[in-house]
Amino acid sequence: MAVVLIRATILYIIITFSLRLMGKRQLGELQPSELVVTILISNIAAIPVEDSSVPMILGIVPIFTLVSLDVIVSAIMLKFPKFRKLMIGSPRVIMSKGVIMQKEMKRLRYTVDDLVEAMREEQIFDITEIWYAIVETTGKIHFLKKKDYQNAEKADVNCGGSSSDPPAVIIRDGREDEEQLKSMGLGMGWLKEQLRERKLSVKDVFLMTADRNGQHTIIERQRGL
Repeated sequence: MAVVLIRATILYIIITFSLRLMGKRQLGELQPSELVVTILISNIAAIPVEDSSVPMILGIVPIFTLVSLDVIVSAIMLKFPKFRKLMIGSPRVIMSKGVIMQKEMKRLRYTVDDLVEAMREEQIFDITEIWYAIVETTGKIHFLKKKDYQNAEKADVNCGGSSSDPPAVIIRDGREDEEQLKSMGLGMGWLKEQLRERKLSVKDVFLMTADRNGQHTIIERQRGL
């Protein structure tokens, strides 16, 4: 038991030092290649801890080899941008001028739910507030709000605010969400009427949001998608 504890402590120190060499503070900041290295290191480190018959050197050498390889690859990527793009890709715009680029979302395999979840993480609950959105190589989505919705300076802020609930997604990728409709106090009859006015069916809609007052936003599905 004591041998296992000692081995685990040594490997813990080595892995911590190794990840520090990679220069990243949290998992969400890792590029794909760095994430692969991190996973491999965790698997390699588990072998000497679980099996005391395995020499420690067989765990330490591969770990430092992987970290050294990552540092070398990072240096090459700094010098050769094309190699960097090949290894980790490049940021992709999925919204521009308030318009969702559905083909790009499909290419990235991002769903409406992925987009809405990322919005909520940024305290954005209405798709109409967004002017621009970009997916980083780490998978994180960053948003730029329209000027009317950007944070104002203290001198520009009036007292008071809105107590209404944010809009809910009632159609996502051609499928209605009856539960969300009910939560907004709306029904299928109301939904069909709004679509009829636009001469649309549910399958024609990529994204639709609505609030309790019936204020809604419809984004049509692009042809061929």
